[in-house]
Amino acid sequence: MNNPKLGIDTDLVRRLVDAQFPKWRHLPVSPVASGGWDNRTFHLGDEMTVRLPSAAPYSLQVEKEHRWLPQLAPHLPLPIPMPLAMGEPTADYPWHLSVYRWIEGETAKTGQITDLRAFALSLADFLVALKRIDPAGGPAPGQHNFHRGGPLRVYDGEARLAIAALEGEIDTQAATIVWEAALAATWQGSPVWFHGDVAWGNLLVDEGRLSAIIDFGTSGVGDPSCDLAIAWTFFEGESRKVFRDRIAVDDATWARGRGWTLWKALITLAGHDANQAEAEKSRRVIDEVLADHWRWT
Repeated sequence: MNNPKLGIDTDLVRRLVDAQFPKWRHLPVSPVASGGWDNRTFHLGDEMTVRLPSAAPYSLQVEKEHRWLPQLAPHLPLPIPMPLAMGEPTADYPWHLSVYRWIEGETAKTGQITDLRAFALSLADFLVALKRIDPAGGPAPGQHNFHRGGPLRVYDGEARLAIAALEGEIDTQAATIVWEAALAATWQGSPVWFHGDVAWGNLLVDEGRLSAIIDFGTSGVGDPSCDLAIAWTFFEGESRKVFRDRIAVDDATWARGRGWTLWKALITLAGHDANQAEAEKSRRVIDEVLADHWRWT
């Protein structure tokens, strides 16, 4: 994930659309307000978007989404991105790109949500429906999704290095206990579909309600515990409780969810490029995860 980001701008997207999709040459191209990091997104007219991976690791996700999203969509209670066309690599841009149908809505922020409890229930229902879809032939965890859905142990070294680096900043003893508890709560179930990046930026809100789920780049078939991180990064109190009750996972899966959440918050807080806002958010998430462990054990 350390590949340098490719310069992607409106002029590049215009050239790619004109060359590969001439039927859309008349449509204007403009950046989407929240264009993303793993991918850059641009409006194509009023009803479509162009989505381009920003580095080589993310390019593995394009063909996966084109194959699987149309198969997942009919079984889900909320809209997800619908691919319309896939572009080919060129001399200007080295990877496949996607054209999607535009989905209305704003990225989820608590101030836009009229009822956070109802929002949590709606999201849980979506994830339960996703898990019920036949996983046969689905993409197993790997490089394409940075091992989401696989064993937490793949990130054991990163987590322990971050804990050591944060000595004096967090309760490193408690963090180690919670991390090791997550590692010990191994996945025993059959593989199921998961989203892989259930975060506020991938949840759309319209008229105060959850209206769509986007960005399935880290999706796959395996252990769904990675989809629980939203419980600590976005929900709290009553909304966290109803989310857990509705999604109805066992204690071991909840513990692994804490592990995924803790790993990401640890490496973000210990990272040299974290800004103050990211650091404060990560510190709060770590505190919430540690407190949740003691509450349930």
